[in-house]
Amino acid sequence: MALSYLIVLSLQNFMYNSQVDITEIAKEVIEKEAYAVANLKNYIDKSFTDVSELIFRSRGRLVISGIGKSAIVASKIVATLNSTGTPAVFMHAADAIHGDLGIIQSDDIVLFISKSGNTPEIKVLVPLIKRMGNTLIAMISSCDSYLAEHADFIIRTTVDNEACPNNLAPTSSTTTQMVMGDALAVTLLKMRGFSPSDFAKLHPGGSLGKRLYTRVSDLTDKKCRPFVEMDETIQRAIINISDNRLGATAVLNSEGAVVGIITDGDVRRMLEKGIPMDSIRAKDIMSSNPKSVEASDLAVTAFAIMEKNKITSVVVLEKGRYKGLVHIHDIIREGIV
Repeated sequence: MALSYLIVLSLQNFMYNSQVDITEIAKEVIEKEAYAVANLKNYIDKSFTDVSELIFRSRGRLVISGIGKSAIVASKIVATLNSTGTPAVFMHAADAIHGDLGIIQSDDIVLFISKSGNTPEIKVLVPLIKRMGNTLIAMISSCDSYLAEHADFIIRTTVDNEACPNNLAPTSSTTTQMVMGDALAVTLLKMRGFSPSDFAKLHPGGSLGKRLYTRVSDLTDKKCRPFVEMDETIQRAIINISDNRLGATAVLNSEGAVVGIITDGDVRRMLEKGIPMDSIRAKDIMSSNPKSVEASDLAVTAFAIMEKNKITSVVVLEKGRYKGLVHIHDIIREGIV
């Protein structure tokens, strides 16, 4: 009997009701969750403001807890807060009643996320947290729950129904919790005046960190500083471009200031015109007033200039003095874009 049941379940994994309209179901889920999220605007009230100010002024951390899917949401919100300047720590509700309650310190604020607010773990934890003297915030769907009754502050994430057709699987409820967590994190970010440079300090790794941290000077090869003077022969300019493998060379005047740039494209166009090479000097084919960046600028700034002007190299300056060229390949190789 048991074996037969397992066989039926196995077959069901490979079969579905042909009457099911997959696209309509997916669209309906999105519409239901979008409605639930839009409705959150009605719950951005004085309580939300009070919670934001409380967390902002706190000397401790924000300890966020939950059970089941709400615990997963809590973990994500903790990550977002930490990355935007608000110290936070995750405490799983089930683990808390088996020793992890020691995570909570005297200055910490506790935020408990739950849809029902009536789980056994909540009923065990809430009295303990209150006895410890920590402020308790409830992010809750049901305001008639045990958690809502005993919380010091309430952030409502009320949903009428889950997107699940059986109104069972946490879908709309966890989405609204996630969005409300983002609203809280961004509000605190703004309150702290959290800047892109602050963000960079907390995100040093990966392409995001490179975009926020890497400067033009980090990509400029100090041993490769291609240039020719204005009156040098075009032959010398071509050799300089070839030797340095950047596809271009800067043109300097007698005082060492950049007055132009010669690219391999400029050389090709010159050759196509059939102009005798012996009579041409660097100043004759250079492009004047080349695009430039300061060595201290972010590498993404250099890339933006290249992209906008459809060029592959820009001149690098340091306090007005020529330092070299940065090529688009240098930026791509670093994984910045």
